[in-house]
Amino acid sequence: MSEEKKTIVRDLGFGGLMHIPPLRVHHQVLRELANNFKLGENRLETGYGSFKITPRKIGHALGINAIGDLFPQKVDYKKFSEDDKVIFRRFQGKTLKSLTDEMMDIGIGNEEDRLMFKRIFILYI
Repeated sequence: MSEEKKTIVRDLGFGGLMHIPPLRVHHQVLRELANNFKLGENRLETGYGSFKITPRKIGHALGINAIGDLFPQKVDYKKFSEDDKVIFRRFQGKTLKSLTDEMMDIGIGNEEDRLMFKRIFILYI
């Protein structure tokens, strides 16, 4: 991410996200984790047994604060402006990689572009 984008992210109050170390995990391991995670139960089933996944465990694994309600104001699609709905729909059905790639490709050459980056970044989060 460019320094200009990092400044925007910090100004939005999400600077802490930049301290999450990049996950360098082979896609087959990630796929295996995803396939063995029971969403409704928040449990991961492994060959060694099953265990509950908690925010505290995720935080310890990633080295971040993942305890408590980090986003107390939930997004309500019905309250979006028409412009925000267009942006939100732009992200629907995409993979995390394609979303990340698109975020990194957004230009911030002028104030209008910066505003668009801010809006898309907040929706992305």
